[in-house]
Amino acid sequence: MPNSQSDALFILIKTLTKAEKRSFQLAFNKNNTKEDVLFIQLFNTLDKMKDYDEEQILRKVPDLKKQQLSNVKAHLYKHLLTSLRQLYKQKDAVIDLREQLDYARVLYNKGLYNQSLKVLAKAKAMAFEQEEVMLAYEIVEFEKLIESRHITRSLENRAEALSAESKQIQHQITNISMLSTLSLRMYGLYLKLGHARNERDAEMVKSFFESQLPPRGLAEMSFYEKVYMYQASCWYYYILQDFVMYYRYTQKWVDLFRQYPSLQHTDMDLYIKAQHNLLTAHFYTSNSEKFKTALCELEQFIAANGEDFHENTRTSAFVYLYTAKINRYFLEGTFTQGLAMVPELESEIGNHSLKIDQHRVLVFYYKIACLYFGSGDNSKAIVYLNKIINLKIGNLRADIQCFARILHLIAHYELENYSLVEYLIKSVYHFISKHKDLGLVMEEIMKFLRKYIYANPKELRNAFTDLKDRLEVISQDPYERRSFLYLDIISWLESKIEGIPVQDVIQRKFLNKERRI
Repeated sequence: MPNSQSDALFILIKTLTKAEKRSFQLAFNKNNTKEDVLFIQLFNTLDKMKDYDEEQILRKVPDLKKQQLSNVKAHLYKHLLTSLRQLYKQKDAVIDLREQLDYARVLYNKGLYNQSLKVLAKAKAMAFEQEEVMLAYEIVEFEKLIESRHITRSLENRAEALSAESKQIQHQITNISMLSTLSLRMYGLYLKLGHARNERDAEMVKSFFESQLPPRGLAEMSFYEKVYMYQASCWYYYILQDFVMYYRYTQKWVDLFRQYPSLQHTDMDLYIKAQHNLLTAHFYTSNSEKFKTALCELEQFIAANGEDFHENTRTSAFVYLYTAKINRYFLEGTFTQGLAMVPELESEIGNHSLKIDQHRVLVFYYKIACLYFGSGDNSKAIVYLNKIINLKIGNLRADIQCFARILHLIAHYELENYSLVEYLIKSVYHFISKHKDLGLVMEEIMKFLRKYIYANPKELRNAFTDLKDRLEVISQDPYERRSFLYLDIISWLESKIEGIPVQDVIQRKFLNKERRI
């Protein structure tokens, strides 16, 4: 029996807004045929259910027979999509463009070739304006078909003009496909690998990236060619931890949208993703003033355009905005202040549960755990770290899974759960070794916890100082530096040495503009 996480119709209904539900019900209340009544009854029943249950559906809709259920569900799903398409064609330029193509096809089939060509010409101009290259290609090919099969008495040199347009678009499509594939594969590399762990990882990434670059220069590229080029470059430098170059390409990405302001609204998803990456770049380069400016711009864009967002845009906006807000607390060392946001964040994660992917949930849990750890509430940090440890996600972001276990050990150590730390060390070591992610920083932390679990205060203070000195030397290795991106272990050690909360150390560094590894 399907469940609430796999039944497509149930999931679709659960994602509908009040306006979308109203639009659908109004459309079907016009006719009130027996079939329409069944659709509405099934729709209302599914809308009120918390979990998908076929037996309950059949009890609530007695006129619906079990053997009919599959067909009625399929028809309801189709009608819901039709209703949504009609509702959103005014907001989504691509839907409107495709409708123009449908109209042109209808006119062509009726033998009204010149009328069809007029519709196509208007649609083509819209496609070029919105940088919808694939649709532009489809339109040009349709124009070629009409001109080649019928006498339309079009303008002179029409064949040559269409051939030139077709050839130019083909080049763009080839490049867009190549660059979007490169961007996607770089992102896949990051999800699997995280930041480069050693020279071998770095050489593999460099070799792959350089071998996939297109011959076409940036100056000759269209909007989406440049976007995918910038995206791929962002992932490339992010994996290599070259955050200065990462910043440059995120800024180019955002600036590109400023050159094409209309596309900020026709492709909002991509624009807020560009803003998110720019914020991440400012965070890793510790540029707090630019970070605050970029965060303000993102908040203003969401506030001004939120009503026009689709559901996926709304989910992306939630993820990127809350990620930036948490990063600001990390940047400034205001962890306790950040805790006030956690209940709201958890509620939003629940609201977007059908659309948000496990990777985002994993990152949020880790960031929340770090907020609690930074504020000194180790027990609550452990609650969220346990959520990560218990997530069934395979090798997804193995880097975060490894560091979550290290932070889990440290939090138990802070709570003086020494026997539990002693017990957990072996399983953590085994997990990290299995993922081949045991860098020098992790090794030093594991050695320290093994050796000094039961040390006296005087011995422990010296041990903290020695560990800090060793880690500062290790931090000079560019591939070991990634460990400090996940966990500010140096600031924690300084807090132990000085006997003050870790967030006080980080706040001091922020106010004094001290370099953090």
